[in-house]
Amino acid sequence: MSGKIISNPNNLQILFEDNHIIVVNKRAGDIVQGDKTGDTPLNDIVKAYIKHKYNKPGNVFLGTVHRLDRPTTGIVVFAKTSKALTRLNALFLNKTIQKTYWAIVKNSSIKPADTLVHWLKKNPKNNKSKAFVAEVKNSKKAILHYKVLKKLDNYTLLEIQLETGRHHQIRSQLSTIGAPIKGDLKYGFNRSNKDASIHLHARCISFVHPVKNESVNITAALPNDALWNAC
Repeated sequence: MSGKIISNPNNLQILFEDNHIIVVNKRAGDIVQGDKTGDTPLNDIVKAYIKHKYNKPGNVFLGTVHRLDRPTTGIVVFAKTSKALTRLNALFLNKTIQKTYWAIVKNSSIKPADTLVHWLKKNPKNNKSKAFVAEVKNSKKAILHYKVLKKLDNYTLLEIQLETGRHHQIRSQLSTIGAPIKGDLKYGFNRSNKDASIHLHARCISFVHPVKNESVNITAALPNDALWNAC
């Protein structure tokens, strides 16, 4: 099962939609849920889209299943019914959803493929996670697998599979091995991107539909910039 991209006045890029779920390609700068900034979150934008498209009276139900960091782009899945939300939450909890990320990192002498295992400890004061090679107090084990897809002149394109889903996991773990993500000033890259994005993209997702029991495989187009286009 796959969905066609649907254009709409809010420039919301819909990758898949049916009666139970809606999947969007998040832009850099969008927040998935409301925070202290007061900026309009993506879930409110999606609610407004549904309300307008289907002329729905009253409040629109939309369940947030997972999140992406604000500077990150790519696939975000929302539930349009409470039944779908409960079942999608179970899929994420049981790790039966496969997510693939692409990242453009600083060129370094990293291996062509590897599994990274660290213990991450979140610091709420600066909203940052520090990676340790051994367990420390209040840390959580983090595991990811990566492989090099392409070598550019100054950068390397990685494909990443997460085994755990920790706070800023990909950003922190890659930085720790000397391969910070382009634009990620917080995790050691030497300069930020002009649009405040980082070159981390939730590229693909695969799961069994929570209601129809059919396979869903979705790929999100990359942001349109020179470096992603070179990949």
